[in-house]
Amino acid sequence: MTGAEPDALRDDLWQAVVRGDEGAALALVRQARTSGADPETLLVDVVACTQRRIGAAWAAGRLTVAREHAATAINDRVVTLLTTPDEGARPAPHRGRVVVACVEGEWHALPARLVTEVLRLRGWRVDFLGARTPARHLVNHLHRSTADAVLLSSSLPTRLPAAHAAVTACQAVGTPVLTGGGAFGPDGRYARLLGADGWAPGAREAADVLAAGLERPANAAARHPVDDLPHLADQEYALVTRARPRLVKQAFADLSDRLPAVRRYDDQQRERIAEDLAHTVDFLAAALYVDDTDLFTGFLGWTADVLTARGISPRGSLLPALSSLGEQLHDLPRARRLLDEGALALGDPAGPLTVTPRESRR
Repeated sequence: MTGAEPDALRDDLWQAVVRGDEGAALALVRQARTSGADPETLLVDVVACTQRRIGAAWAAGRLTVAREHAATAINDRVVTLLTTPDEGARPAPHRGRVVVACVEGEWHALPARLVTEVLRLRGWRVDFLGARTPARHLVNHLHRSTADAVLLSSSLPTRLPAAHAAVTACQAVGTPVLTGGGAFGPDGRYARLLGADGWAPGAREAADVLAAGLERPANAAARHPVDDLPHLADQEYALVTRARPRLVKQAFADLSDRLPAVRRYDDQQRERIAEDLAHTVDFLAAALYVDDTDLFTGFLGWTADVLTARGISPRGSLLPALSSLGEQLHDLPRARRLLDEGALALGDPAGPLTVTPRESRR
């Protein structure tokens, strides 16, 4: 492909997937392959870029959830077409065997599948376990096969505790773990924090890391999360996680009291608010798990952009939610610090939350 061709093909594929025109999308990549385009280039520089654009369009309110799912499904079909071997094609050289899986709770399987197909093109035998793979199932698979490494994919930082469990479980049976995906931070900071053996920002980089080799874990003994993350000894992460239903329910009630307009919302709008509150608690818990303020404030910034795209004032809805959570979690210092920093990040002119504990106001 020439330098301009990937750009043109990306634009054409984007138009096809957002129209829901699977036939046009498949015809585009079929023609590109017939013209001699490199499959890895198509996967990484066209399909992966198109998928990121799909996600950005949903966040900006330009695609509904249904259209985002339909576009992703078409992109998945494109991957199948690109990776179906031609009849009589010579098999790639065999480099070794790896396992690719999404961490438990992670639905976004397409990034992991793209990595899988790039590795296969480069000669690796890959066991692709797909989305939402529990750590125990992953380890059972390792006991039944010989793998040089496990590649773990996760898009959302809320899956970091599950990723940590998978990393330690794989290492306990002597298999190194390479991580990738947005959950681990743009520079892989959370991968290092959780003790992973490596991190790669994309499919090509993952293939390069594997080609260079990953050492087997020196200490195969099982370890507990607090061994890697001593701050978990304060139990704040566990307390917030266990209290999640109560926190969301009370925050919704407080939001209805402080914003009378919420009481006039229809069922769909109320359900969306409840989902937003649940996500806020989930990201607060994830930030407590890794003890990283940027994880929480980054989520709030992203959420503010999404709310703005919906025509909702982020400060008008997010700040009362943070205030309610601050009241409920007033005796958890790390959680309160994260909520204070979140309020500041949203531009609260009052600065850190200064709410009075609910019990003392009665």
